[in-house]
Amino acid sequence: MSFFAILLALLLEQARPLSRGNPVHSGVRAWSVSVRRNFDAGREHHGWVAWGLAMVPPVLLVVGVYWLLMRWVGWPAAMLWNVAVLYVTLGFRQFSHHFTRIRDALESGDEQAAREGLADWRQVDAAEVPRSEVVRHVIEYSVICAHRHVFGVLFWFALLAALGLGPAGAVLYRMAEYLSRYWSRKSIGGAAPVSERLQQSAKQAWTVIDWLPARMTALGFAVVGSFEEAIDGWRFHTKHFPNDNDGVILAATAGAINVRLGGNALKMREELQTAPVYDDEDGWQDPGVTPGREADVGHLRAVVGLVWRSVVVWMLLLALLSLARLIG
Repeated sequence: MSFFAILLALLLEQARPLSRGNPVHSGVRAWSVSVRRNFDAGREHHGWVAWGLAMVPPVLLVVGVYWLLMRWVGWPAAMLWNVAVLYVTLGFRQFSHHFTRIRDALESGDEQAAREGLADWRQVDAAEVPRSEVVRHVIEYSVICAHRHVFGVLFWFALLAALGLGPAGAVLYRMAEYLSRYWSRKSIGGAAPVSERLQQSAKQAWTVIDWLPARMTALGFAVVGSFEEAIDGWRFHTKHFPNDNDGVILAATAGAINVRLGGNALKMREELQTAPVYDDEDGWQDPGVTPGREADVGHLRAVVGLVWRSVVVWMLLLALLSLARLIG
């Protein structure tokens, strides 16, 4: 059931992408604002209480509906529920339009349009960013988005579905990512500032939840790319930044397609000042910048191929596991 639910959700999302400002996402935003407003009192245990109250009801809701459908209607209805939940939590089209817009502009030589696309996507000033840096940033953001919108969701969905919890894993993962990102803002919609305790709780929970999926994504990129270089990059980055999940993915990506990545997207901010600038054993000048070729448009095509090959590998693995379970 899990394999076909994921396959159907991916096909549906490709054919009819979820619109921005849809009722589900608007509801999640309103729910997170309400929980924060009522339970964020600034103390450490209040941060964890608020995070738990924001997380648990949505997860219980999707599990409850799944169990009711399985018990009273049957597995076809339960699978359709899985597809519906995956449709709103998983998919490339939730971010790929930004990637396509920037790539097309770069391929046509319109660097100004590419910078405008990057600025619109990340809400930053990219007016003075060189062409190679535009490409580098697009690669980094795209790979992280692919992980958070696809691979991480697949991992948690498949894991908890195997335990009989239906689509709980997909909601757990996406809610944890959303709360960490949304509550990281100092102030939301003119309301009282988000307390540091709540920000820390959401960030710590997200780091734990994303730890294993990030490494599974990095492993997938290594398998379908240049394996030895990807693993070397992963190992080196982990030695200097052991808790940086995003950095593990980017280091593996850099090795897999031989591209130089780095900058703030590859480092944990609190570790920047203490990180060494040279390592005699490995010979890298900066542990926050990977070795490899300077990023160019050709690397964008390589990233697309890397991501889709990894999707195929994990789908095949899931199909084999499902088949083994049926036979067994």
